[in-house]
Amino acid sequence: MIELRRKLLKGGTAAALLAPWLGTGLLVPGRILAAEWNRAAFTARTIGEALKAFGAAAATESRDVLIIGPEIAENGAKVEVEITSHIPGTRNIAVFADKNPMPLCAAIDFAGAALPYCRLQLKLAETTRVRAVVKAGDGKSHVAFREIRVTLGGCGG
Repeated sequence: MIELRRKLLKGGTAAALLAPWLGTGLLVPGRILAAEWNRAAFTARTIGEALKAFGAAAATESRDVLIIGPEIAENGAKVEVEITSHIPGTRNIAVFADKNPMPLCAAIDFAGAALPYCRLQLKLAETTRVRAVVKAGDGKSHVAFREIRVTLGGCGG
């Protein structure tokens, strides 16, 4: 009972302190929590369109970008991959599945000294080439590829 009372008092105090900021419009959650969404890249229907909309059509292949994933995935609905970038100043990692209905699967931004690593579960329509595109702070794009064979499609296949 005492613990519940403490939680209520803490929550009520926090809400009372934030209420004036919300009321004046100085603290708007939508502006703080949400990033811009690259609609054109995420809704592109071909890999070429997606890469162009993402700004990575001229990415150069690099051994400093590693994709770890299965060679054969029994179920395309859940394929786990890990991506690591050893490129200094990595600001973004994007994952594309070439033969998916919408090729861009994920785009992850990194700030400051964050470790450029991500672990994702992809949904693959069929056997496809997965590519990880890394954008560095100098504006250059780098790419790595991995072929994943899918025995049972996960995107309606």
